Amino acid sequence: MKSLPQLRQSIRHLLDERHPRDAMAAYFALYHPDAKTHLFTQPPEADIAAGYMAVSRTGMDLFRPLVTFRFPPQDMDGSVELIYQALLPETAVFIETSEVDEPLIRALFDIQVEEYLQVYMLDPSRFEPVINVLVMQANAVNDLPRFIVRSEAEQGAVVASAHLNWQSPYFAEIAVNTLPRYQRQGWGRSVVAAMVQYLLENGRTPLYVASATNTASINLAESVGFVDTGLRTWMLQGTLRPRL
Repeated sequence: MKSLPQLRQSIRHLLDERHPRDAMAAYFALYHPDAKTHLFTQPPEADIAAGYMAVSRTGMDLFRPLVTFRFPPQDMDGSVELIYQALLPETAVFIETSEVDEPLIRALFDIQVEEYLQVYMLDPSRFEPVINVLVMQANAVNDLPRFIVRSEAEQGAVVASAHLNWQSPYFAEIAVNTLPRYQRQGWGRSVVAAMVQYLLENGRTPLYVASATNTASINLAESVGFVDTGLRTWMLQGTLRPRL
């Protein structure tokens, strides 16, 4: 049986980890902590795999792993085999994929929640640092950096924060949260700008993902210097059906 490093080596050719299209998939397949990663290839144990599926435990949910993959091209049977190799029927998962694989996913999974997301990437020429003395750096539960603003009026409660969903050697995906009553006051923009500055100083390209219907989030991203890459991703929660 191949070790995880060997499996990772067998799928590297399937991912361009320097391209935003593959950035998230490359992180979870190649860099997510070993103890939280299960990697399956098609064909199994191949030195050069035609496809793979990564099943990753994350902070999104204690019971639903995140599934990312690249199916063997033009091989429906191999793709189905890969899914049932990696997951037991009735397994509840998060899935991140593109619309290209939507027909197969809909055929095999009962989908409870789904969302189409737009991928934004920072254009450094549009970025201007935001100086805000209230922004502080802290550590998130995943030990990655977090930038926050606290409110003295609310006994030091965090009212705005920017953290990283994941970080690879080349990219990092920023997430932001601002309490509703503190929105549209510049706090979200301040913490996101602080995170962008941190990532640029550490040699990574910031990414930002937002729903097409979330105008406020898109406006925030664009105000900091993010631009729409044209890439779209499909995020869903679903349960694998029994194999026929």
